[in-house]
Amino acid sequence: MLTSSNSQHQRTLLRKSVAALFAIYGSSAGLAFADTTTSHTAEPQDKVEVTKVVVSARRREETLQDVPVSVTAYSADQISKSGVADITGLALSLPSTTLSASRGTNSTLTSFMRGVGQQDPLAGFESGVGIYLDDIYLARPQGSVAEIYDVERIEVLRGPQGTLYGRNTIGGAVKYITRKMGPKEDTRLKTSVGSYGQMDAVLTSSLPVSESVRLGGTIAKFKRNGYGKNLTTGEDNYNKDVTAARLSAEFIPSQNLFIRLSADSNQDDSNPKHGHRLTVGKTSGAPVLDNVYDTRANLNQALGHAQQVTQSGVSALVEYQMAADLMFKSVTASRHDTSYAPIDFDSLNMVNFDVPALYKNKQMSQEFQLTYTGKSVQGIAGVYYINANAYDKFDVRLLGTSTFTEGDIDTKGWAAFADASFDISPELSMAIGGRYTVDKREASILRQIYLGTAGSPGMGNAGATLFRTDTNLSKADLHREDKKFTPRISASWKVSADQNLYASWTEGFKGGGFDPRLNLVGTKLTVDKAKQGFLPEKIKTMELGLKSQFDQGRLLSNLAFFHSDYNDVQIPGSVAIDTNGDGKDDSFAGVTTNAGKARINGVELEATARFTDAFYLSAMFSYIDAKYTRYIGAGNLDVTAVRVFQNTPRQSSNLRANYDWSLPVMGASGTLSLSGSVAFRGKTYQFETPTPLLDQDSYRLYDTSLVWTRADKRLRLGLHGKNLGDTRYKVAGYNFPTLGEGSVTAFYGAPRTYSLSMDYRF
Repeated sequence: MLTSSNSQHQRTLLRKSVAALFAIYGSSAGLAFADTTTSHTAEPQDKVEVTKVVVSARRREETLQDVPVSVTAYSADQISKSGVADITGLALSLPSTTLSASRGTNSTLTSFMRGVGQQDPLAGFESGVGIYLDDIYLARPQGSVAEIYDVERIEVLRGPQGTLYGRNTIGGAVKYITRKMGPKEDTRLKTSVGSYGQMDAVLTSSLPVSESVRLGGTIAKFKRNGYGKNLTTGEDNYNKDVTAARLSAEFIPSQNLFIRLSADSNQDDSNPKHGHRLTVGKTSGAPVLDNVYDTRANLNQALGHAQQVTQSGVSALVEYQMAADLMFKSVTASRHDTSYAPIDFDSLNMVNFDVPALYKNKQMSQEFQLTYTGKSVQGIAGVYYINANAYDKFDVRLLGTSTFTEGDIDTKGWAAFADASFDISPELSMAIGGRYTVDKREASILRQIYLGTAGSPGMGNAGATLFRTDTNLSKADLHREDKKFTPRISASWKVSADQNLYASWTEGFKGGGFDPRLNLVGTKLTVDKAKQGFLPEKIKTMELGLKSQFDQGRLLSNLAFFHSDYNDVQIPGSVAIDTNGDGKDDSFAGVTTNAGKARINGVELEATARFTDAFYLSAMFSYIDAKYTRYIGAGNLDVTAVRVFQNTPRQSSNLRANYDWSLPVMGASGTLSLSGSVAFRGKTYQFETPTPLLDQDSYRLYDTSLVWTRADKRLRLGLHGKNLGDTRYKVAGYNFPTLGEGSVTAFYGAPRTYSLSMDYRF
């Protein structure tokens, strides 16, 4: 037990440390890592409970403060208490990270970490940030804005990944880790009701059939009215209608063997999400609407099908403990998704710039891992294989024509990876790893122009008249193979029992490919150039970090500095073109180049200060200085000075306060938790070219939650408020000011919302 004088002295030091922390952040500081404690009651202030967070970032269990990588972890308990609905809700508390729904979609994810990412969801492009569901890499962004349910925790790793598991990802990884079933029957119900007619329900149950067999399942429904209206069709805009389910069976034939078979399905039947016009119609004079969530769009089907995204997958996990320090693991998975996407670029009640689209993706992957966990040496070695197909087709109905585009792209990739760490002394350890990757891509691309705006045969109009074929390249024409070895080396020095200093150097790689919108007419692209495609991206990242705890763990801080050299940056884009030579832009084409070379410097700080078991503050701050050092634009012009990094605010921060106190309810003891947070994001550019109408100035968002948790944790009731200031902020947009009526449209984050939630364990 601490003496009174020592206790007072330590509390004084703690307050000074927190004051210094806030002085660094200002009013816009923030939270970035998991709630490290369970619920607490107000004990004497010289007795504070501190619980360690365990993560598997390096394929073995380590505490968050000991693992020498930039990782943020969110426990299921923290997610439940904060009322976060989907993965995008975590972005406000993550350093150097952007996670948002892509333009014109409800469930396609745009993700960036430390300036690296990809916002184009078409078939030819691979995300720079990997999304994993129980070690299964999701090859496509469609359907990745998934509601969070049935998870044990979510881990977010920043920087290049690839020597430890799965697919090579150049920017970082987000990992959903679901719960394993327990030996007893477990049934849980979570419901939420809220503003805009929100009604959510998640029912999860697991049942031990025998000592060695367990069965479980989850069914979920997420429904909400729109934030705005479609003034043409009368339907809601920005609504939600999602149904999800998951089944699993676990087999434990012996203490050394664990097998899990899983299947999941997700269907999004929400209405099309159409954008808000930021300019008056060029010829119609249509005014800008007052409500940013309203639209006049008239396109609501693609191929005669309402907007819909379906996603499903099956997987098999095998873990075999070959010896006390040797584990074999196999992960086998197959996934499919289909999206019917009616995209109305002009958001007007006319066929002016309408794009009905279909996306279809499928993948099969296999991974084998061998993990060794000795006393002074730990390591992992594995092989990974993926066979994926991404297919899309769409019409561009504009100025009396329908331009049909079809892209069919195959990816076959395999890799061998290994990573080992060595304890040189009790204080010093080193790790070295590497990955050899082979990526093969084949593509067929067809682009045709049909007369009239009724559409092409490929999109349902069998009687359309062909005017011209601009591109017709097969997989025999478009194929490439990229090979790369990417090493990683790191050192960790335990300066003291409470200070962990680490340094690392990592290379990352993302394979090349082909733009499915490429056009050989109206651009300067030649067939020979088209056959080359675009080159792989490469990045080299150096990181220096310090993970600390003070005052017996009451104050935790994770500090990281990083520098990246980013080369051959893949920059996809769409440009307006004149296809008939009349001097007017009448269509658009994809123009993807490796024009960019950049350097990225940044600092990230995450901290938690726990004053008592009842009261703590958490904060996050990140700063990124990302600049292109070379950017060659059209006509081989150097436009470096006028290019910026998209979806990468220079500053972001978050501050969260939480206070718990004991509160019996109807004779049941429990804890009431009051929390509030403020998140700050600096100015964000939507594209590499500054676009004042679409770029989002800095803003703040305020959230709060009031949650009561029964002492046995079988019941939790919560009241949650999001975006209490009702701030309007842009998260995506289209910029085609010269086409048709002029298509400069923006998509916005959610307005002020309130919800009531209940979690009950039977």
